[in-house]
Amino acid sequence: MSSTVLAGLAFMFSSSILLQILACALYNNWWPMLSALMYILVPMPCLFFGGGSTQFLTSRDGGGWIDAAKFLTGASAVGSIAIPIILRHADLIGNGAMWIEFFSFLVFVCTVMCFHHANLEDEW
Repeated sequence: MSSTVLAGLAFMFSSSILLQILACALYNNWWPMLSALMYILVPMPCLFFGGGSTQFLTSRDGGGWIDAAKFLTGASAVGSIAIPIILRHADLIGNGAMWIEFFSFLVFVCTVMCFHHANLEDEW
């Protein structure tokens, strides 16, 4: 992977974390930081069960550990969306913080997809 791609990915990831912190700081409420825990959990199945490669996510090959990794990746991704919705429903955060959280998650997903695409190009 070239250094410009890595720099772009680092910028995108930093932007996602910045939005996460802004959702908390702008509204003086740190409950939205709970969804940052999911940002840590999303890549863990890839690291533990996929050997650091993202190719297992798009493969049709089955197996106990591969299926478990796909399930855990999906569950943590859904949790990243669900936590701000649950916090908003419980009136712990405002609408603005919830929307900033969603945009932060969108930037994070774009970062992961770009990493996956760059990782596939490196394989060739």
